[in-house]
Amino acid sequence: MTRILVTGINHAPENIGIGKYTGEMCRWLAARGHQVRMVAAPPYYPAWRVWPGHRRWWFRREQLDGVDVIRCPLWVPRTPRGATRLLHLVSFGLSSACALAYSLAWRPQVVVNVAPTLTSAPAAWALARLSGARCWLHIQDFELDAALNMGIVDAGPARRVAVALERWLLRRFDTVSTISGRMLERLGAKGVAPERQALFPNWADIDGVRPLQAASPYRAELGIPDGAVVALYSGNMSLKQGLELLGEAATRLAATPGLYFVFGGQGPGRGPLEQACAGLANVRFLDLQPSERLNDWLGLADIHLLPQRADVADLVMPSKLTGMLASGRAILATAHPGTGLAHALEGSGVVVPPGDAAAFADALLALADDAPERQRLGVAARLQAERTLARDGILARFERQLLAPRRGPAEAGEGEGQDLSSAPPEAAGRREA
Repeated sequence: MTRILVTGINHAPENIGIGKYTGEMCRWLAARGHQVRMVAAPPYYPAWRVWPGHRRWWFRREQLDGVDVIRCPLWVPRTPRGATRLLHLVSFGLSSACALAYSLAWRPQVVVNVAPTLTSAPAAWALARLSGARCWLHIQDFELDAALNMGIVDAGPARRVAVALERWLLRRFDTVSTISGRMLERLGAKGVAPERQALFPNWADIDGVRPLQAASPYRAELGIPDGAVVALYSGNMSLKQGLELLGEAATRLAATPGLYFVFGGQGPGRGPLEQACAGLANVRFLDLQPSERLNDWLGLADIHLLPQRADVADLVMPSKLTGMLASGRAILATAHPGTGLAHALEGSGVVVPPGDAAAFADALLALADDAPERQRLGVAARLQAERTLARDGILARFERQLLAPRRGPAEAGEGEGQDLSSAPPEAAGRREA
């Protein structure tokens, strides 16, 4: 039995994005008999509002699915932009440092920091060093690169200092993992030695999410005819998604008979998207749906929509992709050739250039009119999920590497398979940490 401490801003019961995967990872490790402690913020994502029942300005301790969770207070801005987003992350960095210092007496044997956010990483690294633990940094998003490339933060002269500090911090950890091959390449460019890199991709619940054999009950609930084609976007609605493309596509195709758009999710981008779609009879909006209805929800789609801005290519891999693939439905995404997302959808999706509303609408219309092609892509997507995204296989490989003695460069990649961003669905067995 190993004492494993994980810190990250997002955690269960958040059921989308990073919180979903961190929560499932901690629960899985606890079920394996490890003592797991999670240092996290109260749930607030993706609505950017702390959930009812968690609104308190002090620390809170709870047991959740066999995991000892310490909730750290933080400031959540109403409009997460620029300086307010930075202050939000710093507030968690400071409060989590207190919880990590408190955990020194617990003597963790492994410390894992999940990024976002790197603001908690210095304290996590210090705790590992003081307790003699192995320190592991897992990067879901390159948050600094994304903030700088998207103009969320105008660093000015401080840009070089911020990049240098990030590079210094990455090189302090025993192991640095991330979720795709392209993101691993970025780790190398940031100075992380190959023998300290690890691939730890996200996974899918391939048993809980399966292709529906009948119409989703959501159709009747939303008043969508059985024979209509549904284009579904589900998940976080923030700046990274390029949601304006959805509004433009819905407007361009408003007169197309039998085509409906369903947009489900929350976040700062929802308001502008609702305004863009105001008055369109072919559009439905819903909030995030409960986890117990996830299979029916994803199965509502005939076509999953996955827009992504060009300036975050290979800085993030959309976490929603795994569920889309598992649902066995066609996927329409935006990405440039050669990027991780484009590689991930080779043979199982359609990819058009980011920001090209005409190309996106044309590709969507072509898929809507071609049921056999949708079926082919859906079968390929499900096969890819079954071969490469099984949760137990991915987490078992992660556990082995997390607890294994350090290995040399020649051994670092043995038996780890390939990753979602570089292998087509025909490639057998490819994945993880």
